[in-house]
Amino acid sequence: MHYLLFYEVSEDYVSRRAEFRDAHLKMGWKASACGELVLGGLLQDPPDCALLLFRGDSPEVAEKFARADPYVLNGLVKRWYVRAWTTVVGDLAASPKRPIS
Repeated sequence: MHYLLFYEVSEDYVSRRAEFRDAHLKMGWKASACGELVLGGLLQDPPDCALLLFRGDSPEVAEKFARADPYVLNGLVKRWYVRAWTTVVGDLAASPKRPIS
C-alpha cells in the first residue's frame, strides 16, 4: 500500500530549512534505501506544502518518519498528516489494475 505524508510548512520554511536540511535529507535517503520512501519533495508556486510518498503495510511507516523529522521537530512543519493512496496505474502501483480488453 502507498501512503502520502503531507507537510504544511511554515511561512519562513524556505529561509530556515538550511540549518536542518542535511539531517532531513539523511533521514529521507535512509528511508529510501530500505524501500519505505518512494519520492519526496516540496511543492512549488507557492512553496507551502511538501509531499512524501511511502510504501508499507500501514501508515505507521510515514508517521514514524514525521515524528522524527528535524523539520517537524524544529517547527518548519506547521501540520502533518498521512493519507492512504490506492495506486492502480504505473510500474510502481501497489494494486495494479489492467483494462479487461
